[in-house]
Amino acid sequence: MNTEGYYGTFGGTFIPEILYPAISELKKHFEQIQSDPGFWNRYNEILGNFSGRPTPLTFAAGLTEYFGHGKIYIKREDLNHSGAHKINNALGQALLAKQMKKTRVIAETGAGQHGVATAIVAAKLGLDATIYMGREDMERQYANVFWMKRYGAQVVPVDFGSRTLKDAINEALRDWVSSFETTHYLMGTASGPHPFPALVAYFQSIIGKEAKEQILELEGSLPSRVYACVGGGSNALGMFQEFMNHTEVELVGVEAGGRGPEQGAHASRIAYGQGKIGIAQGYKTLFLQNDEGQMLDTFSIAAGLDYTGISPILANLSETRKVRIEAVTDEEVIEALKLVMTKEGLVPALESTHAFAGAFREMSSNAAKDSIIINMSGRGDKDIFNIAEGLKDDEWTAFIGRKQAQYERAR
Repeated sequence: MNTEGYYGTFGGTFIPEILYPAISELKKHFEQIQSDPGFWNRYNEILGNFSGRPTPLTFAAGLTEYFGHGKIYIKREDLNHSGAHKINNALGQALLAKQMKKTRVIAETGAGQHGVATAIVAAKLGLDATIYMGREDMERQYANVFWMKRYGAQVVPVDFGSRTLKDAINEALRDWVSSFETTHYLMGTASGPHPFPALVAYFQSIIGKEAKEQILELEGSLPSRVYACVGGGSNALGMFQEFMNHTEVELVGVEAGGRGPEQGAHASRIAYGQGKIGIAQGYKTLFLQNDEGQMLDTFSIAAGLDYTGISPILANLSETRKVRIEAVTDEEVIEALKLVMTKEGLVPALESTHAFAGAFREMSSNAAKDSIIINMSGRGDKDIFNIAEGLKDDEWTAFIGRKQAQYERAR
């Protein structure tokens, strides 16, 4: 990254003039905390006694035996308080907001996990919170909406555009323009104008730091491959950064292939080769867009992956071949989910299951001595409706039908 926040040709700061004071203030404080051991100690202390870090690196004995090609390890970010990696970044930015004397945070969310994490840290640290969420995502992830509200956050539905993550980001940016004197925009993914990509990646780097120490202790050597799902890019960058300088470790990001490569049926910017360089939401990266630069609709079974853009850091790492980007379809995701549940007794989030599906597809290429790490960025209890639909569960369908009938009678 250069001083202007560019990663190769990607990144930068493309914002209205009115936001420059807020961005300048954020850059200044971000630079300060990086050399402030007191801040980092406070951050680690709260993550340890409140969120439950370090999260374990679990040996997947059942899956390892099933595939018979090397050892599989799972980084258990699902065991964080809130059930996902999102709290790592939310806590760090909330502490930063307090340092900047802000009294309010705003956030965008897709799957809802960042919204929940933001609501939790706001309650913990005494901040007001407003969370923007596309109406489509609210309907898919209502359990998370329920919890955000219970923690005291205001949840604002976004009813324009595709009513998903990109639209929630747009609405949060509009809020910030008029409220930055008292408000910090607690962005959840490693995208947006500089310094947000670097800031989010910084707070998520704890994932890879722990995983590297853990695999060396367990195996005495580094893994041959590391897998993570890729939406905006926060969990992938959190895992990948610590392994970046080890060329013997292949880093594999897995995008949402949805129903396949047809336009509007997926959220794969890189693997399907359909992302085009553009500038939107404050930064330059690869977006799914038409020839006029209008953002295309996206689709994924996982609400947290259906973002039209990608972190400028990951766009650069893919272009320079330091990270390999693949895509898996919803069908592959459901099959991978079945395996993880029945072989390991775990229910990964549908986002995380993309990483499992990508790894499973390539297991036959591993040697017996190899080990791989899969980042389980979140747990799947939030996805119960989508999982039941994907599994075509007749009992669940009948249950929902009865509840719908009860609701209609009550009306």
